Amino acid sequence: QAQLVESGGGSVQTGGSLRLSCTVSGFRFNDYCMGWFRQAPGKEREGVAAIASDGTITYAASVKGRFTISQDNAKNTLALQMNSLEVEDTAIYYCAADINPVFNVEEPFIEYWGQGTQVTVSS
Repeated sequence: QAQLVESGGGSVQTGGSLRLSCTVSGFRFNDYCMGWFRQAPGKEREGVAAIASDGTITYAASVKGRFTISQDNAKNTLALQMNSLEVEDTAIYYCAADINPVFNVEEPFIEYWGQGTQVTVSS
């Protein structure tokens, strides 16, 4: 049974940093494309950063230069380093996995999702 478990969320002030982790089990991590999505209150879920199985990385324009996605294949872990956080980054952050690049798949059809972790940025 596939599991994606996020951790590392919390509350920080504007300009601060957080590092999210997603630990994966139940499927071949190396074969899958991974990504981070977020959903702010009253808004639709949006893609934040993605890494394909060939290592290609994609960022949303709103986080480019501030967030860094990475993965550790030996530990089956996906990470999202978030720096220079802004109030607008407040959201629930979700880890996702699909055999295809996650930004190329409509969200309802993405194969696996984590339960989400809350990130709150205050001014």
